Amino acid sequence: MEVDDVSVREQLFHNKVREIFICVLLFTCLYILSYLILTHFKKNADYITTDDIEDATVNKIALWLCTFTLSVAVCAVLLLPISILSNEVLLTFPHSYYMQWLNGSLIHGLWNLVFLFSNLSLVFLMPFAYFFTESEGFVGCKKGVMARVYETAVVLLLLTLLVLGMVWVGVALLNNTARESLYDVWECYLPYLYSAISLFGVLLLLLCTPFGLSRMFSVTGSLLVKPGLLENVEVEMNCAAFEEASLSRKLNSGVDLALFLVGGSTSCRISVNVEPLRMQFLGVQAKRIALQMRRRASPWQRNLFYPLAMLLLLALTVVCVLMVCFHVLELLFDETAMPRGMGDPRLGTTSFSMFGSLGAAVQVVLIMYLMVSSVVGFYSSPLFTFLLPHTQDTNLTQIIGNCVSLLVLSSALPVFSRTLGITRFDLLGDFGRYNWLGNFHIVFLYNILFAGLTSACLINTLTWTVQRELIRAFGLHKLPLTVSRTTIPLKLLLDNGLSKIQ
Repeated sequence: MEVDDVSVREQLFHNKVREIFICVLLFTCLYILSYLILTHFKKNADYITTDDIEDATVNKIALWLCTFTLSVAVCAVLLLPISILSNEVLLTFPHSYYMQWLNGSLIHGLWNLVFLFSNLSLVFLMPFAYFFTESEGFVGCKKGVMARVYETAVVLLLLTLLVLGMVWVGVALLNNTARESLYDVWECYLPYLYSAISLFGVLLLLLCTPFGLSRMFSVTGSLLVKPGLLENVEVEMNCAAFEEASLSRKLNSGVDLALFLVGGSTSCRISVNVEPLRMQFLGVQAKRIALQMRRRASPWQRNLFYPLAMLLLLALTVVCVLMVCFHVLELLFDETAMPRGMGDPRLGTTSFSMFGSLGAAVQVVLIMYLMVSSVVGFYSSPLFTFLLPHTQDTNLTQIIGNCVSLLVLSSALPVFSRTLGITRFDLLGDFGRYNWLGNFHIVFLYNILFAGLTSACLINTLTWTVQRELIRAFGLHKLPLTVSRTTIPLKLLLDNGLSKIQ
């Protein structure tokens, strides 16, 4: 019996070490990928003086924190796909020796780690990174990185006390009771705070995803080569070439004028005239090169890929709406359709889709499609367009804002997918402890709003897109428009009247 007990403990120890190694390996790969993405968009800066070197150190630390946050966001996006695919793999190979590492304990631990790190990043790491980049140290103290750390820690502590005080007041107003012990803070206030953050993320997904689903058609259409009926690449390329030649002549004449003015000590006017022309010239040149690549596209790529991509997007969107509508009916007649937490994930026992492995694959595709659509809708919204990153031209404050936004969206994605009925995989760990998940009215109204908003955005986009493409296909957009007297500017009428009087 003692030997059996030792062997069991050794097996548990090896299983735990294996799970930790797999989680560390996965997170390391995601961290490297996130670092490459952030360095691709981050603006490069030259640091020469001592203060600049200090700023470089601060920015480097803040970039590491942003990389950690982005890697957690990517891992949160992959939670449901990994869980669903792991269940299907275990169903397909139930007794495989090489699949023993894939078990419910590993998946459950991954969910708990993502929940812990996502809240840690939102509550502490990202505020610390922002205040750290904005801090300068207390007045009268020796300048340096540690002085900034002390100031950031004090500001973050005050912010934490402020947030906890607001949560304490909110809980007291809702429950008519006030809790004062540290244990009650851990067991009562923090779950309320997590529920508020998750509810905000789910509401943000409710606003961004329908708009993103409608924007996916135009974004995909701009990346693919359209058929000749819908797009005349030759004419657009000729226009771009003429515009590039005109800007090149203006730029050359501006440079010659600059060389002439430098001799007259009036070089202060040069940057105002030449630099905008140079930027415009580079933009038109990039547009012409892109049009040349589109013109070289094969007939198969031109006439087949674009219709197939549009049909695929339409099919995915319609399937999402139909699944949400079916889930609304399930909520009315089946109590198990409500999102809830699952303590022990029994993977490999039954499929989470009535269509088996094919249905599980469709669920994974729909979850990733909804995430991409939510990101497209987020950056297409007028409220968040200023956060849109640009290659080698995004400052650190924008990177912090982007990381926080993506983490809020991605950490709410599992709850969002389960609430809409995209998957029947129940929430693991602390993701299922949110207080509002058990409220039938909130879940039912959320599904109705998503189906209605998505249908409205889709119908609006399709009708306007078809109308615009038909107008362009028949050349009606080139017809001269009649101008009424009411559309003539008042200033132009006054100028004409004065010229006639003179």
